[in-house]
Amino acid sequence: MATVELRFSAQPEHVRTARLVAAAVARRAGVDEAVLDEVRLAVGEACSRAVGLHRSHGITAPVAVFLIEEEKAFSIEVGDEVPGPGADGSVPGGVSGRRGVVSGGGLDQPEPETDDEDEMGLAVISGLVDDVEVRSGADGGVIRMTWPKTPVAVLP
Repeated sequence: MATVELRFSAQPEHVRTARLVAAAVARRAGVDEAVLDEVRLAVGEACSRAVGLHRSHGITAPVAVFLIEEEKAFSIEVGDEVPGPGADGSVPGGVSGRRGVVSGGGLDQPEPETDDEDEMGLAVISGLVDDVEVRSGADGGVIRMTWPKTPVAVLP
């Protein structure tokens, strides 16, 4: 199981680099060529979302991207450091947004205070990727996107 880790400062100009690295690693991992545009777009959307969250909340920590090659799948995790809901369900610092949960390709019960732009970003990602999970906690949030790898043909 190979993993590539990429960290970049929360600047919009670095999102393109993350997209290119993700597509290159996905190709090498065995993701179908027909899906690589979706990988690029989904990673670009997730990274743009993380950059926007960092910038709007004054967070100077880098955005983290993990590219994970498993036996039958390739996953990408994009993490931000914007705190999610507290233990009591409140949002620290009065921050609203990033509360929608995505799994299996669709938005499941987004909370009413979800930011419109944030909700749109999650909807775009869920439209591009069949297997998406969004987690949020006190230490930040993670979007995990997974694609199947193309089976390698065994020659006789």
